[in-house]
This record gives sequence, structure tokens and C-alpha cells, in this order.
Amino acid sequence: MKGRRKLSTIQKRNIIIASGVLLNVVLAFLMNIFEVPLYLDCIGTMSVTAICGLVPGLVTAVATHLLCNLFHKYAIYYLLVSSLIAITTYYYVKKRYYEKNKIYLILYVAVITFISGGLGALIQWGFLGDFQFQTIRETAAVLSESTGIPSFLTGVIVNIGLNFVDKGISTMALGAILYFVPRDERISLWSLGWGRTPMSLSNQESSTMVSKKGKQSIRVRTIALLIVAVVSVVVCMTWISEKQYFDSEKKEYTQSAVHAADFAAKMMSQYDMTSFLQYGTEAKDYDEALEMLADIRESVPCVEYLYVVRIGSDACYAVLNVETENMDAYAVGERIEFEEAFEGHLDELRNGETIDPIESNDVSGWLITAYSPITNQKGDASFYVGADASLANLTTYMLQFYYRVIMIFSGFLILIISFGITFTEMYMTAPINALVYWAGSFMKNKEDQNALDESVKKLRSYDIRTNDEIEDLYKAICDMAVTTVNQVRDINYFANSTAKMQNGLIITMADMVENRDSDTGAHIQKTAEYVKIISESLKKNGYYLEKLTPKYMSDVVMSAPLHDVGKINISDTILNKPGKLTEEEYEIMKLHTVYGKEIMEKAITTVKGENYLKEARNMAAYHHERWDGKGYPEGLHGEVIPLSARIMAVADVFDALTSPRVYKPAFPLEKALQILEEGSGTQFDPKCVNAFMDALPEVKQVLRKYQNM
Repeated sequence: MKGRRKLSTIQKRNIIIASGVLLNVVLAFLMNIFEVPLYLDCIGTMSVTAICGLVPGLVTAVATHLLCNLFHKYAIYYLLVSSLIAITTYYYVKKRYYEKNKIYLILYVAVITFISGGLGALIQWGFLGDFQFQTIRETAAVLSESTGIPSFLTGVIVNIGLNFVDKGISTMALGAILYFVPRDERISLWSLGWGRTPMSLSNQESSTMVSKKGKQSIRVRTIALLIVAVVSVVVCMTWISEKQYFDSEKKEYTQSAVHAADFAAKMMSQYDMTSFLQYGTEAKDYDEALEMLADIRESVPCVEYLYVVRIGSDACYAVLNVETENMDAYAVGERIEFEEAFEGHLDELRNGETIDPIESNDVSGWLITAYSPITNQKGDASFYVGADASLANLTTYMLQFYYRVIMIFSGFLILIISFGITFTEMYMTAPINALVYWAGSFMKNKEDQNALDESVKKLRSYDIRTNDEIEDLYKAICDMAVTTVNQVRDINYFANSTAKMQNGLIITMADMVENRDSDTGAHIQKTAEYVKIISESLKKNGYYLEKLTPKYMSDVVMSAPLHDVGKINISDTILNKPGKLTEEEYEIMKLHTVYGKEIMEKAITTVKGENYLKEARNMAAYHHERWDGKGYPEGLHGEVIPLSARIMAVADVFDALTSPRVYKPAFPLEKALQILEEGSGTQFDPKCVNAFMDALPEVKQVLRKYQNM
């Protein structure tokens, strides 16, 4: 029997998204049916975001609200709320705040509560003029009455409180999911479609930091360009749609006003307008005509005012005027001044001619006015029916249109931008940042062959698969890295061989000198070890850190055996004299520093370039200089003396004190240390003496080692 086929990662993700949408819709439907003042429509969104990442979470939110709109007509307007909750959840999980202090959990619940409670309250007030649930309205009214706080604010407070319960339940569900879903599984789902082998979270954070070093990173620029492009398209499309809709509605309002004016003029022609103007409300059929005019206005919703006026030479005079909620009716015969918008049409009106509709924004508001003459049996056309369609109503509707568009498209806009950002991250910035990260790691470990091999191994395991130029670049960098590592391996092999040969030559040269001096007994070996101990102790104590680099310390230790190379030019008679030297002999002996400097400078000239022999020259020439400037051969003082020579001075004197000579026995350790301390600040660099004293355990090991030989 064949085993069950294992689901792929993409199938798992799709099932999780579908399950999240179903969970949201079912819970929202149940809350709506039973009129429970909760939503619970974000549990699925939060869970999908935590398991699969931001874009799947936003897809879940969009699908949820599209389906919920089937049984809740305002559900689509809450898409912005769910999108913001998804974003908050994404960063909460990505930064792993749920594994840190509990304060982050409280902050997370507080943030999503204020998003859903505060913004949700504004949405309800904007569309309903009140809060959705009867419970909230009643509680808000009671609180407002008892505290004097406006009912809107008390409603917002109550709504936030209910959402705290709602989001508290949702967060507990999220916590359970984070507990039961393995972290590796979430990393795999989050990395789905990224065109490369998933990095560990620590490496993801490290590679992301590469793009954060500069404010003008390609990531920031790409995201900014994407946001500007998407927002610009949405704004342009919204403006074009609004413009076309507004022009269409304005045209319809104009036609309605014209039709209302024409129809009313036709109906009013059966009445004696002159009698109405003369006798007012007492005139025969006046009430009948006014009622008919009111019926006509009611039948045309977009017409705000419908009236009859008589055009005079200097003004117009009210005849019939239907009273509205916004304006009281003019009295019969009341003088009405012409508004500025009519000034160019007064002659036409006085002649009883028909004029085109006029748009005005004066005392009566923003109106489209259509005038139609009333022609009676006597041919008097000085009476007109005026129909005013209020564009203010259209403006109010357009504001609501913008509000609805913003609320609907904001959620979709977040989804589009998030998808674009994720796509850009997957196929551009993340691979580039990863290459920069691994290249930096490669360069940082350039002196460690094993670390270089490991860096190349990790780079090749990253396996970028974007099917574009970035993948080609990745493969080229991998090939170059492999070639470079092999070349470095060869160079290191030859360098090590050369170093061994150089060390052999140094020891051979030093042995030649030491073999001529029968009294020095392993002097070069001991001083080299003391130099190493002092150098490491100086660095440990924080002295001369800018100087004590690994290469410098290596060069000093390697060069230490050559500090007495100049003695090769001193005659055996003086070099091996059993007694104390005369002043003349001592002056000749002091010349070994000059000879040593000359020998090493010739070697440096022969071996061109920067190399360790420069420190060998410094030690050979100046290891008998004193801190107070009373040494030889040049009388240098303080830090003018090269550091390597100051270190060697301590090592050389200590070995001379603790080693037996034909003219003296070896001094006890305590006596030798006392002499060094007495010379601190006069003969020796105080920091070098301190470093030597701090490393006495290592110094004693060297003494025991060579005393037992």
C-alpha cells in the first residue's frame, strides 16, 4: 500500500489561508446572527499572518471582508482595520516579541484594540451616524448622561472596551497557534517563493541590516518608488472617476432643473399670475397653484427650490414660492435682487426669452438654476418659473464617495503595496543584501582558511533562483569565491613555507652569534619568549592598542632572536672576556647596536617591501636605549624609542639578571624584579615593566623551563 503523498509548502499555505478566511467568516456570521457585540473576524487573519507572513495575512483579510459583505453591507469598510491588525501582527511575530517580556504582549493587545476600537468607531459613525450595536448606543447614552461627556466619546470608549475583549480572545488563539506550530515550519512558509534556500532568522536579520546602513539604500528607494506609483495611480483613477461622475451628475441635475422648470411653466400657464401678484394669497386658485408647484418639486428629488417670479426692470418679484426646510418662502410681491451670476442675462429675461441654465454660488448656495417663461393668453412673458438644483447635495455625496473609496481601497492598497514590497524583497533587495552579507563575511575571514571555506560553503548553499540577472550575478560570485579561496589556499601555503624558511634563517643567524658568545646560554630563546609575554600583557592591559596589531606582535616575536645580531662584528677577545670590560672595550661592545642596525638595513634593502625585518632593525639598534634618554647608541628617550625596542630592553635585562655569567652568578628572581621596578620610568618604559609584572606566572614558567635544561 502506497503512503499518503506529502503536501507541498504552497499547498499548506493555501489550505491555511482558506482555513483562516473560513474561520473569520463563520465567526463574524455567528456574531451577526446572534447580535453579539463582538466581531471575532480577525482571528484567522492574525493566525495566517503569524504562520505564513504578511501578504497571505492581507489576502485573508481581503477575502474575509468581501465574503462578509454578503451579510453585512458595511463589512468591506472595515478592511483597513483588519489590514492594520495584520501589519501589527506581522511585526510582533517577526521580531519575536512574544518570546520576550510580557509587556510586549500587553502593548500588542493595546495597539490592535485601539486600531479596531477607535478606527472602527469612526467608520460606524461615518456611515451610520451612530454605533452599530444597540448595547454600545445604550451604554454610551447612560455614560454621557452621568458624566457630561459627549455621547460620541463615551461610545468610542465603550467600543474600545468591547474590542479589548474581542482582541484579547483573538490574541489567546494566536498564542496557542504560535505554541503548536513549529518555528521551522513557519520559517519555511514565510520563505515560500523567495527563490532561494531559506536563511536562518539570525542571518535574515543580519542581511537585512546591510540595507539599513544607508538612508539611500536600494530597498528604501524601491519601496518609496512603489508606494508613490501605486498611490499616484489610485489617486489619478479616483480623481478621474470622480470628475466623470461629477460631470455626469451635474449634467443630470441641470436637465432635471430644466425639465422641472419647463413642466411647471406649462402647468402654471393656466393661472393668472398677474392676479396672484396683485392679490397675493387671497387670489383665486393661488393655493391650488402653490400646491401643484410643491407637488412638482417633490417629484424631482434633485430640485431644491421651485418658484415663480416676475422679471422687472430693476429686480424680480416673488409670486409663488414653495417653502423648504432650508429656506422660508418669500412673501408675494417681495423684491428679490438679481444675483451676480444673472447680470449677463437680464436683457434676455426682460424680453421673455429662454436662457441657458446658470450656475451660481451666492447667498442661496451652490445652485444650477433653470428659468422657463410662463406664456399666458395675453402673451405676457414677464413671469418665469425658476428651478434650482442644489449642487451642495452633490458635493456632500462626493465627500461620502471619497470617504467610501478611501475606506475600501485603503485595505486593497495596503495589500498591493505589501505584495510589491515582498516581491521586490524576494527578487531584488533580499538576494542583493544576502550577497553583500556573504561577501562581507568572506572578506572578514580572509586570513582564516577554514572560515573562508565555510563562508563559500554557506554562500553556495544559499542557492538563489530568481531566473534573472541577479541569479547570474550570484553564480558568477560563487565561481569567483571558489577560485579566490583556492588561490588564497595556495598563497597561504607558499607564505607559510616562506615564513618557515625565514624563521629558520633567523634562528640560524642568531645561533651563529650566540655560539660565539659562550656566556649567553639560550639567551635568544628566552628573550623571544619574554618579548611575547610582554606584548600580550600590554595588549591585555589596554596599552598601545593602536600599535599592537596581530601582525605587529607576530613580527616583533619573530624578530626578537636578531636583537644581538650586531655582535657578529665584535671580536671574540672582547665578546668572551671572562672579566669586566675596560672603558675602551665597553665602547667597542656598545657598537654591536650600530652594527646590528647596519646589518638589518642591508637585509631590508635586499628584501624589498614591508616586512618584519624593520622591527628586527629597531630592536637590534635601540634595545639599549633608556626611557630617560641616557642610553645608547643615539640617546633616544620615552616613546621616541620604538615600542619593540622598549619591550626587548625589559626582556634582555631580565634574562641577563637571572642568568649566570662568568663574572657573576644568577640573581634571585626577587632581586631581578626589584631591579626592574627601580628602573621603571628611568631605564624602562613603565607600561612594559607593569605588563611584565602582571605576567609573572608565565615568566616563571619560562625560567623553570630553561633552568631544568
